[in-house]
Amino acid sequence: MKIVIDQKKVNRNRKIGQYTSLAALVVLLGGFVIAISQILTTFNTQSTAPVLDERMLMYSYLAMFLGLALTQVSLYFGNRWGRKITIDQAISNSLKGLDDRYTLYHYTAPVPHLLVGPAGVWVITPMYQAGTITYEGNRFRQSGVRFFSRLFGQEGIGRPDLEARAYLEDLIRFMQKRLGDATTVEPGVVIVFTNEKASLQAENSPYPALMADKLKDFIRRKAKEQPATADDLQPLLAELPQPE
Repeated sequence: MKIVIDQKKVNRNRKIGQYTSLAALVVLLGGFVIAISQILTTFNTQSTAPVLDERMLMYSYLAMFLGLALTQVSLYFGNRWGRKITIDQAISNSLKGLDDRYTLYHYTAPVPHLLVGPAGVWVITPMYQAGTITYEGNRFRQSGVRFFSRLFGQEGIGRPDLEARAYLEDLIRFMQKRLGDATTVEPGVVIVFTNEKASLQAENSPYPALMADKLKDFIRRKAKEQPATADDLQPLLAELPQPE
């Protein structure tokens, strides 16, 4: 399998995650120090009716709000690019063993992760959340994750189905604009959970949803069910970055 990746983007976003995490810690600590200093000043004052400095309290609240916002930004970047095994590496590892007729694109195609090969054209929508993941009531739901893990450790499950559909629509628009009737290959989308601590029960998902260790088998099965020839794929491949 050939891999085309924008490594500069990966490295840049990893640094953004690191810097925003540090900034969040500094800002939160600053807000905490301001709040504590105001409390201590109140207790040490000689006045019978001590009054807190409203301006300093406002600074403390603003610092804590900004710190929490920076924490969420750092989580977004850190969960995708700051882990020991990044999202792109997890996807690449799950597909290891596919032959060179397949090309996997990370951050270099109209969607973040795209696989093109004998199985056709597949948009891969990765999810890294842990816990029990189910699809019920027309949406994905997550359970078994502690509150503080949600707040400081990872983002919530969100709407993987809507995210997958948005990526698929982006690719379809790209193909229609660049290729027109030059290709008859219909792209598909698959939602892939990369966290080994996730337990998935999503048989009713509107798009295929599976664990990363099942992705390669899924692709091989699709290659048998609806094979795509090199001629079918060539118009799209010509519009995408070429492997080195």
